[in-house]
Amino acid sequence: MPLSPPAQRSMPKPIDIQAVPIAHETYVLRSRTWSRLKFEIEYGLQRGTTANSFLIQADQIALLDPPGETFTKIYLDAVSQRLDWAKLNYVILGHINANRATTLSAILARAPQLTVVCSNPAALSLGNLLPEADLNLHIVKGDDTLDLGQSHHLHFRLTPTPRWPGGLCTYDPATQILFTDKFFGAHVCGDQVFDEGYVVYAEDRRYYFDCVMAPSARQVEAALEKIADLPAQFYAPGHGPLLRYGRQDVLQGYRDWSQTQKSQALSVALFYASAYGNTATLAQAIARGVTKAGVHVESVNCEVASPDEISTIVEKADGFIIGSPTLGGHAPTQIQTALGMILSHASQVKLAGVFGSFGWSGEAIDLLESKLRDAGFQLGFETIRVKFKPTDITLKECEEAGTDFAQALRKAKKVRQSRQSSTLESQTDRTAQAVGRLVGSLCVVTARQGEVASAMLASWVSQATFDPPGLTVAVAKDRAVESLLYRGEAFTLNILAEQNHLGLMKHFLKPFAPGEDRFAGVETEIGENGCPILKDGLAYLECRVDNRMECGDHWLIYGTVQYGTVLDANGLTAVHHRKTGSHY
Repeated sequence: MPLSPPAQRSMPKPIDIQAVPIAHETYVLRSRTWSRLKFEIEYGLQRGTTANSFLIQADQIALLDPPGETFTKIYLDAVSQRLDWAKLNYVILGHINANRATTLSAILARAPQLTVVCSNPAALSLGNLLPEADLNLHIVKGDDTLDLGQSHHLHFRLTPTPRWPGGLCTYDPATQILFTDKFFGAHVCGDQVFDEGYVVYAEDRRYYFDCVMAPSARQVEAALEKIADLPAQFYAPGHGPLLRYGRQDVLQGYRDWSQTQKSQALSVALFYASAYGNTATLAQAIARGVTKAGVHVESVNCEVASPDEISTIVEKADGFIIGSPTLGGHAPTQIQTALGMILSHASQVKLAGVFGSFGWSGEAIDLLESKLRDAGFQLGFETIRVKFKPTDITLKECEEAGTDFAQALRKAKKVRQSRQSSTLESQTDRTAQAVGRLVGSLCVVTARQGEVASAMLASWVSQATFDPPGLTVAVAKDRAVESLLYRGEAFTLNILAEQNHLGLMKHFLKPFAPGEDRFAGVETEIGENGCPILKDGLAYLECRVDNRMECGDHWLIYGTVQYGTVLDANGLTAVHHRKTGSHY
């Protein structure tokens, strides 16, 4: 029987904990929120999330991956119902950040005798996050083990990425569970503990990979190699349903998606440091925009990267972007070191970008921009300065800036190639001319999520079904509106009228700056589905995205029509005629 889609963001349920046994002496504690947890791009589908923690009660007791501070109180209450804190022996950390450190501090107050098991980078972070804590540490080095008794002889694998340099996976041979923390997750909230009917979560897991893992494709492949020899029955990620039925498909997906990222013809080096997580959040959104446009991102956390690694990466990259927080009116030492390596090793013909976050001032961002400009570098987008925590609108601006940066690199490459190509007509040219004879209705797709709205001109539109009435729209992967067109979301197809389409066509064809209002100067009203309607259109159809299919450099969006009306009964549909099928 087909399963319902993952819970949508409109569900007005409070946060809670779902505690379920998943194997012998092993439990999952699923801290659940049915609404968006954070303003980070990885939560952009707004389907809630689960923060999965695990409890192994053998001769010795271990908690794995406690959740962040949003769930601290209810998590502690749930654990208190299942064990005596005085008997807790270990807390195992797949990664550490400020949110998780808050919960860990509360656990230590109840169980000061416990030992914290983590990687060395995580231990260094803990020293900064909990400077007053007297920690008993078991630092994992290489393929260490930990015996909890009753065959629960845990094996560890170090799986660092730039975003989580302290990454650690844990394998329990007694239950054949691989606890993967940040790997293989999905931000969805529901009652399912395991992934029965796993295809319903395919879009969510791919989106999570694209936002979180794609900028670290090289490190992801290395991590997959480290866990390849472990005979797991299922994966226990930090977010979403546990993977039993779709485990092999998701594992192969990670391999394929990572290889696709690494094989792109162009690459961008993305350097950053992040004191409180805000700059890292901006970096992630920019990286998402770059990868959407078919350009590889090599993400570099300057707090853990060596100068040699930085110089090697910047020399190989086609462009680079650097971001920094401002601490005490300055950029962190690691960013200053990275900037020096860039100025020494990067060619001035390479495109550059600057971003950062700050609390009361932004001197570090100004420093980066001025040094690069003085050195002769051209910036690929207006420098991004964000005060305090980013919002949805900020993240959308960052994503669009990343896409613009990637498109500029691709355009420059195309110009170079055209200068080198033959002027003789080739078979490819003739094929493109033939494909260009396909015509379609000229339309404008509009969509809105909260305060974020976007639109695009579209002519690759076709009716797809009679019952229910449905249509398909081809949306290029690097379109800004693409990120608003996931399954379950609303959009409106505004059909333009012949003899009255040129103004709207020119408006939506022009390039927009990141975050620029697409509807400024256009007469609109808001439809029943919350999306803009163009008053000067011929007709409009209010739709819901029911499916997406990846097709080369486009997504094919299938939407079912919820409502529609004709605004000009005497008008004819505008049609887009092209001379070539190689571009719009």
